[in-house]
Amino acid sequence: MRYTNPKVSPTQDGEPKTTPPQRGRKEECIHMKKLISVALAGVMALSLAACGSTTPASEPASGSSAASGSSAASASNAASTEGKQYIFSVDDLTGKTIGVQLGTTGDTYAQDIEGATVEQYNKFNDAVLALKQGKVDAVIIDNEPGKVFDEQNDDIIMLDEDFVVEDYAIALNKGSEMTAKFNEAIAALKENGTVDAILDKYINGVEGAEGYVTPEGTEYPNGTLTMATNAYFPPYEYYEGDEIVGIDAEFAKAICDYLGYELKIEDMEFASIIPAINSGKADFGAAGMTVTEDRLLNVDFTDSYCTGIQSILVLK
Repeated sequence: MRYTNPKVSPTQDGEPKTTPPQRGRKEECIHMKKLISVALAGVMALSLAACGSTTPASEPASGSSAASGSSAASASNAASTEGKQYIFSVDDLTGKTIGVQLGTTGDTYAQDIEGATVEQYNKFNDAVLALKQGKVDAVIIDNEPGKVFDEQNDDIIMLDEDFVVEDYAIALNKGSEMTAKFNEAIAALKENGTVDAILDKYINGVEGAEGYVTPEGTEYPNGTLTMATNAYFPPYEYYEGDEIVGIDAEFAKAICDYLGYELKIEDMEFASIIPAINSGKADFGAAGMTVTEDRLLNVDFTDSYCTGIQSILVLK
């Protein structure tokens, strides 16, 4: 701090104050030493006051709101960059960003979660990639495909808690006479063990299970049926090389063999399956499809052939 000698100022009546008599050189030196001593004492006092605070002026004290906000931000960044798990139950989805496959029941259920932001993807692969990149907090997915993603990705885990339990069925056009024929085939394939054999191969992990194999001599006098699916949904439908395989593909083959039809499988976006059935581009749809009231407005469903579970994938 800079110090200056006080200036002479006038009195209230405008006259200058009386100037004290002049001192000699010795008195003047003594007077200056006193002034310097006082000034030094003031500087030291200010320095000691400053040293009494252990926190620099440019940084907030540890108990301040700025420090708390910084800590919270650091914790949040750590959760997103290090992939630490912060969702442990369905209740934790409130207010989160959730990835779903467009047009699935998971998409429908996610819309009802309080405060949630729903990000829709054409394929589950894309939703899971968004989870790994930190673009979404969780993915709602069918249990069996979810297990595959869980096993293939060390940084992803499926919650133990089921989100929704539902039944899968095959979709056909409204009023189609084929619905009754499909139900007859489904009942016969359940009874003769074909359905169990397929599930043993793809879900139950039974060693040596062959699933369904077309019997020798099977004929197809009735033509061809086209099945619409989305082949990115293992183990229900997925690619092995150029061939679409899986539970639905194998079960549809068994149904068509039973009814005397060749099977043709068309891969498309999941949301396009029902429109393809309605337009005649496909005869039926099989893609781990759940019966819902909204879907029943546009298609008929067969009897259920498999139970599905909606599950939740999160980062570990």
